[in-house]
Amino acid sequence: MAHISSIGAGLFTDLAVAMPGTPINFSAFTYNKSNFDTAFSGNEIESNGGTKDVNTFVRVKNIRSFPSIGTPANIVNVPVYGQRTSQTIGGQSDAPTFEFELNIVMSDWASGSLLGDAVGSGNQFLMRFTLLNAEPTTYKSTTGSNIGSVQNSMYYWVGKVESLLITPQLTDANTATLNISIQSKFYGAYTI
Repeated sequence: MAHISSIGAGLFTDLAVAMPGTPINFSAFTYNKSNFDTAFSGNEIESNGGTKDVNTFVRVKNIRSFPSIGTPANIVNVPVYGQRTSQTIGGQSDAPTFEFELNIVMSDWASGSLLGDAVGSGNQFLMRFTLLNAEPTTYKSTTGSNIGSVQNSMYYWVGKVESLLITPQLTDANTATLNISIQSKFYGAYTI
């Protein structure tokens, strides 16, 4: 299989958070494809009632919309006196904050759940974004970044779950905005 090579909706796109039994020491962590695959090679566990173990992870389910994923441009517009248009120069890009809109299932985010306790904790987590056009048989990473034998593209980064804002709806599903801050550069796209 190769990188997604056709036009299609990313209907099965996924966000997962590594939840190992022992927290990852990011100051000693080697950022490479093999370690990323290993961190997500254990069992997928539920946010509510799941037990952390070696290389376990939690999927953030019921995502309604994803933000743009990737490294932002490092271009700065500079106005120049006497010219009609600004010039652009290279600068330092700021790490984005991701906002995901969720159809909220409150038990996944309740106090005492893995995702619920991550919100605002200040803890860093290894995160995986997987672009998928087809439903995989499993969300575990295996050697070669294979997820369920379907074409996929994966990005990894270290982030913090900063906030979860609930929006009650009277006529539709209750929603929430999940904010994740980026604490590292993006690694990927890794493909099978």
